[in-house]
Amino acid sequence: MCKIIFVLETFIHKYLRVPYQLNVHFDKKPNNPKATLVLLHGLGESASAWDEIIKGLSGDLRVISIDLLGFGKSPRPKKMKYNVSVQANSVLATLLKLNIRQRLIVVGHSMGSLTAIELTKRYPIIVKGMILCSPPLYDNQQRFTLLPEKNKILKEFYQKAINNPDKFLDAANFATKMKFLNKSFELTKDNVGVYMAALEASIIHQTSLEDIKKQKKPTHILYGVFDPLIVKKNLTKVKDANKLVKVTPIMTGHELSKSFVPYINKFITELEA
Repeated sequence: MCKIIFVLETFIHKYLRVPYQLNVHFDKKPNNPKATLVLLHGLGESASAWDEIIKGLSGDLRVISIDLLGFGKSPRPKKMKYNVSVQANSVLATLLKLNIRQRLIVVGHSMGSLTAIELTKRYPIIVKGMILCSPPLYDNQQRFTLLPEKNKILKEFYQKAINNPDKFLDAANFATKMKFLNKSFELTKDNVGVYMAALEASIIHQTSLEDIKKQKKPTHILYGVFDPLIVKKNLTKVKDANKLVKVTPIMTGHELSKSFVPYINKFITELEA
């Protein structure tokens, strides 16, 4: 019976390309919301990563946080290409089921910010603006340099993680125990395959850097000055190429923290003005 269900799901989602429905972790519904926020978490985390952030959001907002495909309580299909296109389509399918009537302010963290860019690229009519927290935007161009570029260093590091999942799992468990990672971060032998598939498809082989240069929605990029996964030069390129993009450094690292809250609130107010 389980095998039949698996074959049927594979046919529906992989071959018919019907998006998965995702788990909605939080959905606050005020009577007359001034805006609707959709919160998309980072790689290896779940929507609960936003719980502390949500407490600090001001005003009457409809706030929705979603577990991305493969994470939290959302489906975790095998042999799936966990790229941002698949994620964006699943997010849209989930939002349609929620009967959203307002245009969205999409707030993404890390991989979630890349999903936000893809969602806006594919479905611009439903998006009012974006807030991108700690976006890992990387250049795909190959060029000779005398000194190694951070783009290349980070991608080589990610590839080593993919090639050595057991060692990476041990390192991640240590980082979790030391509380270096968000409390929602979860990496185990059961989900490490999904994690690596998303790392490869969404972050290493991304087009997000070029896509955000072309998008036509007000966007605020927030990044930590102590974030080792950010290539600041790429954020400058985005700002120079697209006048709708603002870039603001914050005294924090890569993980979500309350440091982001005042800037998120401020940008929401600017969008509603």
